[in-house]
Amino acid sequence: MYDAPSNPESVFTYGAPALKFGPGASAEIGFDLAQYGVRRVLVVTDPRVAATGGPQRVADQLAGYGMEAHVYDGAHVEPTDESLAAAIENARASGPWDAFVAVGGGSSIDTAKAVNLLTTNPGELMDYVNAPVGGGRAPSQPLKPLVAVPTTTGTGSESTTICVLDVLEQEVKTGISHVRLRPVLAVVDPDLTLTQPPGVTAAAGMDILCHALESYTARPYTSFEHKRPEERVPYCGSNPVADMWSERALRLLASSFRRAVRHGDDAAARGDMALAATFAGLGFGNAGVHIPHANAYPIAGRVKDFHPDGYPADEPMVPHGMAVALTAPEAFRFTFEAEPERHLRAAELLDPAAAKPDDLAELLPGVLINLMRDIGIPNGIGGVGYTEADVPALVEGAMKQQRLLATAPLPVGEDDVAGILTRSIALW
Repeated sequence: MYDAPSNPESVFTYGAPALKFGPGASAEIGFDLAQYGVRRVLVVTDPRVAATGGPQRVADQLAGYGMEAHVYDGAHVEPTDESLAAAIENARASGPWDAFVAVGGGSSIDTAKAVNLLTTNPGELMDYVNAPVGGGRAPSQPLKPLVAVPTTTGTGSESTTICVLDVLEQEVKTGISHVRLRPVLAVVDPDLTLTQPPGVTAAAGMDILCHALESYTARPYTSFEHKRPEERVPYCGSNPVADMWSERALRLLASSFRRAVRHGDDAAARGDMALAATFAGLGFGNAGVHIPHANAYPIAGRVKDFHPDGYPADEPMVPHGMAVALTAPEAFRFTFEAEPERHLRAAELLDPAAAKPDDLAELLPGVLINLMRDIGIPNGIGGVGYTEADVPALVEGAMKQQRLLATAPLPVGEDDVAGILTRSIALW
């Protein structure tokens, strides 16, 4: 546990975009964006989503409201510093732009956030990447309106202030975090997720789940030292408003996650998953995430030769949600002592029928492992190609994520992370 602060924080912050949710909501984007009085709009997507015709239909809608809209389809699944730099260069060359619309998974939304940031502010990408990987600069100028239209159920990027990327040379995944990156409007249309493959549904759904669990078990905002207004960051620790969203997300996942993976055309399950992703995003986008996400960044960034089902086969990757899930059981076994009641409550929300073991610290890890096995998540980090020899490098990458580890419910050192990773080589 952390030592009690001498001057405890008494204020928590909460931010969220405007939200439009429901089947058919994406057909109203032209009307929505017209309210901002913009003229030139860049629609950002990836090649696979572009092939569905959806982004072009959005561009056509905008044209119907008198806007000039162009589609950029070069977003990279699991963005890298190189792919973001290419998108930024394209937008600078073809701009200026009055607004942006992101259509796709978290990769497209995060690409649009980076493009918005670097076409409105001076400098280059690495200037804004979180320290110690990058310069940690805050934007000095306002960003343009960004409308986020998720086509996957998982990242919650439509609700958050975070842009995630792989820094290739350092073999680490990290992010850019600032309140100005948050979209002005999230348009969540469950109909857009009906074609999501089972493997993508499983991996992205584990991201929803870990968002909810990590924010629910994060350090309470009152455990931090009191901050001046200019010192406050988006991740402020668990708080009553974020807790409400996380609990609701867990309830929805309990009844819909397995159904959505097994029966992709189950519209009710898809709707619940989309709502859970939104709720979890509203929770963790304010409370924060911690150990599983910190571990996930090097797990994804140092990938060897793993090719997940449902994702592009042209290059190896560990999808973000999958990478987060692989150490989650051990991470929550480690954090149990900090807040036993919250860990037990989370397990009960996720699986009300789960039998309580003699050692209550095993309840949430057991619920997670049963779910992961049911939906086809690999058996620990060994399932995606890592061995014990890789643990030191993974620890190094995880310890660079101090922005996340600072939100863990108890102090986390290198030995703690090494133990979690080692015990996660095989989970069952």
